[in-house]
Amino acid sequence: MNKQSGFTLIELVIVIAVLGILAAIAIPKFVSLQDDALVATKKGMSGAVKSAHAVAIADLKKFPTISELADYVNGDGVVAVTTGVQVKIDGDDFVVPTYTDSKCTTTPATPAVTDVVKCVGNI
Repeated sequence: MNKQSGFTLIELVIVIAVLGILAAIAIPKFVSLQDDALVATKKGMSGAVKSAHAVAIADLKKFPTISELADYVNGDGVVAVTTGVQVKIDGDDFVVPTYTDSKCTTTPATPAVTDVVKCVGNI
């Protein structure tokens, strides 16, 4: 007697369909998590620049310029630009805006890297 064992075609199709359904459920959740992580990273980096601003004020005994503020921010790719402090998040550049007034309402934001920073905004 020659007995063959294995899966039937219908069993394989059912397994593939179940895997497809699971993938259809998991992939959108994963994309949403990536977006949430980017938002959280932006908030964290904005907070880091705000903390660096407070430290710079305490250290310098005056409001820092954008260039001085950028020196107080830890991280790779942190540079002073005319509208704030440019930071790198996952290889992309984002600017944490800085303002010359204490209420973060100046429009436009600080126009030069030598301007005094009195307020730091959010990305």
